[in-house]
Amino acid sequence: MIGANTIVLRLLLSLFLTGIVGWEREKYDKPAGFRTHILVGVGSTVIMIVSFTMGVLYEHIEPDPGRIAAQVVSGIGFLGAGTIIREGFSVKGLTTAASLWAAAAIGLTVGLGMYFMAILATMIVFFTLFVLNRIEMIGVGAKYKMLDCRVDDSPGILGQLAEVLGNEQANIKDVQVDRDKLSQETVVRFDLKFSEETDINNINRDLLELDGLLEFKWY
Repeated sequence: MIGANTIVLRLLLSLFLTGIVGWEREKYDKPAGFRTHILVGVGSTVIMIVSFTMGVLYEHIEPDPGRIAAQVVSGIGFLGAGTIIREGFSVKGLTTAASLWAAAAIGLTVGLGMYFMAILATMIVFFTLFVLNRIEMIGVGAKYKMLDCRVDDSPGILGQLAEVLGNEQANIKDVQVDRDKLSQETVVRFDLKFSEETDINNINRDLLELDGLLEFKWY
């Protein structure tokens, strides 16, 4: 029988480890972020703990922890599919789906009591998401940035923003538009890929000349 202290330790460790992975996804505004990864990890830990204690609590039950763990992996597959988005010939969300699958694996490992493996796996996952992502960006010779623009209701302001970015060879990968009903202002977020010819100073200069643009920030 697993003691209460051990249960608390495993659940808190699962929360911490999968929270690290979720923080990285949240930082880049991915479909599944901080809370989702924690819920997946802690839930997987609970299921693994329960699968091992069922035989102790109910003597007539012969639990199969391996079978229960396999069902967790299958279930996460359906959850991960919800983060995958297809846009034309491109597919987004595969990395986030894989990180959810990894979070479930970390949770199961913690529930099993294999703390060293869980911590090491978390370090590898975080390194892959956070560090290798930057190495990959450098390797392809392109820069990725996000631009937030707060604009008023001036006619054609969105087209003017797109024109400024296009003039400097900034490829718009994604656009999100949120409207504040109280202030009657709109926040437009551009997910951009810069080529070697892109000059961000020229973009800043042209943006400052737009009448309908109230504020802009780079991330």
